[in-house]
Amino acid sequence: MRDLGGERVEEAVAGALALLRTATDRDWDGVRADRLEWNCQRTAEHLAGALFAYAGQLASRPRDAYVPFEITLEEGTDQDGLLDVVGTAAALLVAAFRATPRRARAFHPFPFRSANREGFAAMGVAETLLHTRDIADGLGLTYTPAPELAEYVLTRIFPTVRPGPDPWQTLLWATGRGELPGREPVTEWRWSNNLVLPADRLTLEGVTPAAAADLCAGGDGGFDWLDGGPFEGTLEAAGMMLKAYEAGVHRPEFGLFALVRRSDGHAVGGMGFHGAPDEEVQAEVGYDLVEGARGHGYATEALRALSEWALARDDVRSLFATVEADNTPSQAVLSRAGFRQVSEDLDDEGLLAYQLRR
Repeated sequence: MRDLGGERVEEAVAGALALLRTATDRDWDGVRADRLEWNCQRTAEHLAGALFAYAGQLASRPRDAYVPFEITLEEGTDQDGLLDVVGTAAALLVAAFRATPRRARAFHPFPFRSANREGFAAMGVAETLLHTRDIADGLGLTYTPAPELAEYVLTRIFPTVRPGPDPWQTLLWATGRGELPGREPVTEWRWSNNLVLPADRLTLEGVTPAAAADLCAGGDGGFDWLDGGPFEGTLEAAGMMLKAYEAGVHRPEFGLFALVRRSDGHAVGGMGFHGAPDEEVQAEVGYDLVEGARGHGYATEALRALSEWALARDDVRSLFATVEADNTPSQAVLSRAGFRQVSEDLDDEGLLAYQLRR
């Protein structure tokens, strides 16, 4: 899976600048940007500042806060000069993106307090598309970006939004800027970067809908897999997650995680949930490892980390897992992670049931 973040930022900003430069002779101060409280001038300044801030986050990678700086334009800067600043900020974001390792993360508050370089690129594209549309609407211009740009944003930082036939119209609806037949208007929204959970030797990296789709298509999902992985169970989980996303019921915190080894960055397996907690406030977990990673305690370590995180939530009271009667290694993983067998007999599918309560 190619990480197209830099190219997508360049494409989005090039299209935005090409359109907005046709209207630099107009009064941007006196025109409101669509439904925003800002005028067109202030909206363009915000766009430049956001792109610059994302570049700064990737360059310094702070863990707990934004880098404390902002853009200040020289007095008398005209619209052409402002758009030059937007282009410069975008170029800095692209450069920072390409210089940042794929697994590195930096602070961003929504919703899990960090983002990787793909997340920052998607946020940069979103800022560009949406605020260019805001400005264009205020100035009476027509703006329709390439659908691939909107799809890039939706499949990376809008994982709970059910896809629609037109990605651009879906993105506008998801951000309160438009309507979609059969869907209620959106009045409040946040984008969502993927969740990452730390363990001792591993990092559990939340798989985005874009990555799940790539895995289902035979790709690597953006991960460097050990021994030519992923294994069959991870591919099945990616398929389940993609179906949930396409149905609009996916909750990313209860999705699939790739188990990435800290020592070398290799993905050694997959672990996650079969969906959100049920009416009994119980969530089912599953996992597998590539063959070359088995026997090292990775599954136990990851399951302990995932269980601790899940059971600390108000919406999870217990975890549930099933395992084949002859799969003694997996049974041992569950037992070491604190799960207890809750069925003496096999179910209709020949599986034993295990549970871990809060």
